[in-house]
Amino acid sequence: EAGPRVRRLLRRAAPESPRMTAKLAPALLPGLLSQLPRWSLDADAAAISRRLEFADFNEAFAFMARIALMAERRNHHPDWSNAYNVVDVTLSTHDAHGLTMKDIEMARFIDRIAAGTGASA
Repeated sequence: EAGPRVRRLLRRAAPESPRMTAKLAPALLPGLLSQLPRWSLDADAAAISRRLEFADFNEAFAFMARIALMAERRNHHPDWSNAYNVVDVTLSTHDAHGLTMKDIEMARFIDRIAAGTGASA
């Protein structure tokens, strides 16, 4: 079960709006990504990615479980992989063929959760 901190973050999740699912204009990306310094933009500007390293497999898997709860609630699932203590996350809105505010908001959520775990970038 999710801890109290995660439950609070889940309650604050905004419901989806059309503005959240519209593909972001390229001119907006530098400003939005400046708020996400640990994320990198792919060459096509269609996705953002981040690698997180944890103390061990248990911490990495617990982190993924917390993100999965939010992903289900928002119906917006990351592309990710896990190898022992490393989690690679890629965010993109497939229906929009690129980045939307759903990806930016999910990246912000992932950053908040990661900050509480001691994960390194």
